[in-house]
Amino acid sequence: MGRYVARRLLQMIPVFLGSTLLVFLMMYALPGDPVRALAGEQHVDASQIAALKAQYGLDQPIWQQYLNYLGNLFQGDLGVQIGTQRPVAEVISDAYPITVRLAIFAFVFTVVAGISLGIVAGLKAESLRDRGLLGLTLVLISMPSFVLGFLVQYLFAFQLGIAKPNVSLEPTSTELIMPAIVLASLSLAYVARLTRTSVAENMRADYMRTAVAKGLPRRRVIGVHLMRNSLIPVVTFLGTDIGALMGGAIVTEGIFNIKGVGSLVFEALGKREGATVVGVVTLLVVVYLICSLLVDLLYAVLDPRIRYA
Repeated sequence: MGRYVARRLLQMIPVFLGSTLLVFLMMYALPGDPVRALAGEQHVDASQIAALKAQYGLDQPIWQQYLNYLGNLFQGDLGVQIGTQRPVAEVISDAYPITVRLAIFAFVFTVVAGISLGIVAGLKAESLRDRGLLGLTLVLISMPSFVLGFLVQYLFAFQLGIAKPNVSLEPTSTELIMPAIVLASLSLAYVARLTRTSVAENMRADYMRTAVAKGLPRRRVIGVHLMRNSLIPVVTFLGTDIGALMGGAIVTEGIFNIKGVGSLVFEALGKREGATVVGVVTLLVVVYLICSLLVDLLYAVLDPRIRYA
């Protein structure tokens, strides 16, 4: 088990370096200059701009900037936001809690609704309710999240008036329900389909026929024997989906005007604040890698053959 964990940790290093380097290069390729954007339409002397660039290390080659960023990152320094002169870590810490709350609500909704729908459909495969679930999930998978977000906003806020179109600066849990459902829609569709397929396949397995032949209660057959095996691939997907929900929240926050990481990234892109964008993406990559590692370890515990694959 120790060698398996060490191998997984080593595999995380190139993924982390590649992801951060890619974002760094993308910010470098974008037109515009954060120092000139800070001055707006006011005339600024070229020497002042050069001095500010030298102060923030923006006059160095991109590879040197990236190495400097990594060196500061391992010391817990994500850089400084040029526009506000605040540490990027402090700016992100102000915006991250609401995004985390939104992602948690979406994750809970995905687990409860997705697995429940998948079980109901999988127990009666090829039935009317099974085909209905497949049709519903196909619609959710095919529809972009921003389209679904505006559709839900128009229906429940502007037509029915049972929800607010935009959340407040310090939103309550009730205000986050509608954005969380929109954020969770795609993951819910995949979880429901995955659970449905896994349940339907295991219903035909030999161990299920044996459990029924032994006269075990139906609740025990489904709750213990069927679900224990059927939920293994679902747990794997859910573990990696936490990072995806954090990233997907960027679009949803823009639709419902939530002042979280999404709005922070949009504003930073407009002002070419590369340190802020790279800092947010770095945290998302770390969350995604940690979740993937935990899932892989859990999967190796459930199925020891994985350790030797």
